[in-house]
Amino acid sequence: MTIEKARFNMIEQQIRPWNVLDKDVLDMLIVVKRENYFPEDQKSLAFFDTELPLPDGSAAMNPKVEARILQELAVKKSDSVLLIGAASGYLAALLAYAGRHVTVLEISPVLKDLAEKNLHADGVRNVTVLLADGLSGQHTGSYDVIVVAGALDSIPDSLTKQLNVDGRLLAVVGQLPMMHAQIVTRAASGLTQRAVFDTVLPPLAGVVPASQFKF
Repeated sequence: MTIEKARFNMIEQQIRPWNVLDKDVLDMLIVVKRENYFPEDQKSLAFFDTELPLPDGSAAMNPKVEARILQELAVKKSDSVLLIGAASGYLAALLAYAGRHVTVLEISPVLKDLAEKNLHADGVRNVTVLLADGLSGQHTGSYDVIVVAGALDSIPDSLTKQLNVDGRLLAVVGQLPMMHAQIVTRAASGLTQRAVFDTVLPPLAGVVPASQFKF
């Protein structure tokens, strides 16, 4: 099977059936080549409905979750974006294609270097990858879109405070067996929050789920 046939099958058999129907998002999945963000021995798996392992021991999201995130956030060309968690750099590339500029905060030096290398090789120039704990509150900015690429027990104020008016934040919140992708929107009158889809993600790097704390 050719790469393009595998990409077509991914879109038609995984992503459309998961209610991703926005033409701009589907076109983006054709233009931004997912296989460019994985090593040679994983390229044939890049279009499977699975989380691919990363060099630090974590895993990249599966394609349908990435596509659903893009659809729910409706990123515009004028949007500044904050991404917490670099993975292989592919989600950053999608956000960069849709938006104006993406700042990525990554706690793992291995993944920071991997994402930077993949983005540079793919010609993506409107992404800055920083070695930082995205939940520590040490890095602050002002963003139209914030994405957390890993599960949280709750959404911290340190992130919602960085949303511009009309800004959107998406994070997967909860614990196994059920998690919910939540979107927080900042209006002039304050914050609103709604659940948009159910999924399961590994915890964001550096986050210990509440149920694992020892007393």
